[in-house]
Amino acid sequence: MGTLADLINSTLVFSVALIFAALGGVFSERSGVFNIGLEGMMTAGAFGAAIASYYMETDGGATTSSPWVGLIAGVFCGFVFALLHAYATVSLKADQTIVGVVINILAVAVTLYLVKIIFDGAGDTSQLQNVFAKWPIPLLSDIPFVGRAFFNSYPTTYIAYILVPLSSYMLFRTPFGLRLRSVGEHPGAADTVGINVTKYRYIGVLISGALAGLGGATITLTTTSNFSHSTISGQGFIAIAALIFGRWNPYGVFGAAFFFGMAQALRNFLTRFEFSQSIPTEFLYMLPYILTLIVLAGAVGKSVRGPAAAGEAYDPSKR
Repeated sequence: MGTLADLINSTLVFSVALIFAALGGVFSERSGVFNIGLEGMMTAGAFGAAIASYYMETDGGATTSSPWVGLIAGVFCGFVFALLHAYATVSLKADQTIVGVVINILAVAVTLYLVKIIFDGAGDTSQLQNVFAKWPIPLLSDIPFVGRAFFNSYPTTYIAYILVPLSSYMLFRTPFGLRLRSVGEHPGAADTVGINVTKYRYIGVLISGALAGLGGATITLTTTSNFSHSTISGQGFIAIAALIFGRWNPYGVFGAAFFFGMAQALRNFLTRFEFSQSIPTEFLYMLPYILTLIVLAGAVGKSVRGPAAAGEAYDPSKR
């Protein structure tokens, strides 16, 4: 049971970044905007967290607060790239898929260029000395199995515990959520009753970018302790898979992200056993992506339907 608890705890470490990014995708696509750019926004968030935390450390600031400053910086950087995405797709009505691909390419290029300038040509940032440590929750962490698995983790994990039900409540229990979903299902009808389609699509995309940036920052501040061009390495695309597998529902997204996170945790967990020595390392690194393809090709099938107007630019003259 202790081994299983450790596996679940490790799974949560890898799942949290996916949960944040996929939740962001829920808000964006529920508003009618495909966000293929989650990968780029996570990259921007990971970069922002590394740089902000690094300067906090070198300037002799309060080192215990530097991870939190990095987390905020990551959210801001994701927000900035989301603003570019929203302007291009909502205001200029550009193709949403193409814009997302451009955001992904642009984020990697810009962040790597800035890293090389800041760190004298190096391809990655210096290792951070102050990152998040695990926080055992008093009393809860003492519960057999459950405490060890779920309540002895990083602060970002507890943030995810809060954001999942909060996102579900916002989307399905508030007027804001109803309006956001309406512009993703039938923007013409929403516009007819006075809902500002442009405003709500901007909000959806910007929330998406902020959460994706939070996901990228989480990876920097809990897993890698620095930033390089490979820090994210496909996590944004796995988050999109979790979004689809979770059927655009926050609780479904949590379950899907947990599944994909377990695939990544198993990669590290299997190395504890002798039989793993006979498995090529490359195969272990491929495991999360193989499972992603299997799930999308088999388990999801053709029965999944996203928001009806997702991917379509809204033109008021054609409503």
